[in-house]
Amino acid sequence: MNRIVLSVIFLAIANAALFAQSQVRPRAREIGIEVGVLPTGPLNTITDVAGVKVGQVTIIRGDNIRTGVTAILPHDGNLYQDRVPAAVFLGNAYGKLTGSTQISEMGEIETPILLTGTDSVFKAADAVITYMFGLKGNENVLSVNPVVGETNDGYLSDIRSRPITPDDIFAAISKAEEGPVEEGVVGAGAGTIAFSWKGGIGTSSRRLPDSLGHYTVGVLVQTNFGGNLMIAGVPIGKELGQTYPKIASAEKDITHQNLATPDGSCMIVVATDAPLDHRNLGRLAARAMMGLARTGSSETSSSGDYVIAFSTSKDVRVDPKAPSYRPKELLTNEGMSPLFEAVIEATEEAIYNSMFRAHDVTGNGHTIKALPLKETIDLLKSHHALTTK
Repeated sequence: MNRIVLSVIFLAIANAALFAQSQVRPRAREIGIEVGVLPTGPLNTITDVAGVKVGQVTIIRGDNIRTGVTAILPHDGNLYQDRVPAAVFLGNAYGKLTGSTQISEMGEIETPILLTGTDSVFKAADAVITYMFGLKGNENVLSVNPVVGETNDGYLSDIRSRPITPDDIFAAISKAEEGPVEEGVVGAGAGTIAFSWKGGIGTSSRRLPDSLGHYTVGVLVQTNFGGNLMIAGVPIGKELGQTYPKIASAEKDITHQNLATPDGSCMIVVATDAPLDHRNLGRLAARAMMGLARTGSSETSSSGDYVIAFSTSKDVRVDPKAPSYRPKELLTNEGMSPLFEAVIEATEEAIYNSMFRAHDVTGNGHTIKALPLKETIDLLKSHHALTTK
């Protein structure tokens, strides 16, 4: 056997091993799940909204650290000097979202948006302030409103150690780029759980037709919540025996054990290039919760479910030094309805992507399995919920 043939065989074996280690899994649309009626953007990611960038740092260390940081930049300029209108919607406010009250009061975002683990929020917020103070043009800035959200990854990671460092925050922001977004066990989704399977980072987008403005809506989620998983209307959780609460057929009462769940919280970030002000961004953010509901979320008492929505349109940028605010163009209330459908569809699909792209994770003395692909696909086929692929 000659050297060329041996090299080809060796390369094939190496590639197979690499594939097995990386556990590459498909996105929802790649197996034939087509959510809704609107087309996606070219990449089907939040970065389909022009100018939006995403950067991620994943921290896998030893046996007990499974966490990370995900940064979303509305544009690559100085956000403090060139702010974007924004809004926050509280689905269930059991969580830590720094900067949310100022967004609600002032209607704008002045820093990158960061997602991480619960107990690292405040270290991350401090690092964002340091980052913003260091930008050219901010030499005399005395106050910055960092926007940092979280979900609790304490089941798979030693959350009390608060492993996130300022360098992790700086790296996530500096790595932010347009283009494809990594999903699943990455960044702030490294240690999360959804519907008792592995959750993570997921993203999706929708683009309206020319007749409706050709606007794009992009969504990124950090999934770490419970309920009864539904995919394209199919009761996957019930069929696979992962229900909440867990009530055996012979039981007459619900015990505390039945009510317990390790899952809680979903952060949803919505971007659009439609010219929207704070008020209509709030309306758009509220509709994202309907996408969350379609996946079967129970929005339990300890689930912190937040939506942050912003517009990248240059027609509505906010100059903090200007004496008045005169947006060049604003979409009407009636013009919002197609965007509502877009954000619902994109949120639902982003959640599916976070789970389909995730793989099994062991950490902190626990193992969480990924959503079983074969069984899930078989159920979807039996319910005629897949397009031909």
